[in-house]
Amino acid sequence: MSQEWNIRSRGHFCSLCQKPLVDKTPVVSALREVVGGYERYDCHPECWKALPRDWEPFSQWDGVYYAPVRETKKEPLKKEDAGELLRQLVTMDDPAMKNVVYVLAVMLERSKTLVERDAKELEDGSIRRVYEDRKQGDTFVILDPRLRLENLSEVQQQVVALLSGTKTLGEVATEEDSAPDEGNEAKPETA
Repeated sequence: MSQEWNIRSRGHFCSLCQKPLVDKTPVVSALREVVGGYERYDCHPECWKALPRDWEPFSQWDGVYYAPVRETKKEPLKKEDAGELLRQLVTMDDPAMKNVVYVLAVMLERSKTLVERDAKELEDGSIRRVYEDRKQGDTFVILDPRLRLENLSEVQQQVVALLSGTKTLGEVATEEDSAPDEGNEAKPETA
């Protein structure tokens, strides 16, 4: 699959029976791998159990459906927050930003904005991590670039520069393109 990450928004109707999902009720979510990406299912648990299928989900989890809340109009943001920056980068689908995307996702997981729902090692050895936005329900499928410890500090500095507005996406992408290939997963240093 050529995409290194992607977003799938939560549905507001059962993918199977088409009835509306009800606020604060159980929901089964699943991703199905299809040509060119992923298809997302959000279903009533009873509909999911009754679904005869000849395919296995790429990822599946149980959750709670929260109806969207209409926000009052805010002043435009001058600086992007980490969640908006992640959405922008995922939408761009620029492989040069894979390290930044991954570090942002981990930051958002640690701040409890995203929750990791699954991790799949694919035949080529790459790992795709499935994250869900706790509030909005969007699903992000993100490539784990297996950063090395010696590269982590540089990527963290790039993320801070993007969030603070001291660097543009173009400047960071140029830095990423000129960086050496990571190759191996980060390993703890031994004393």
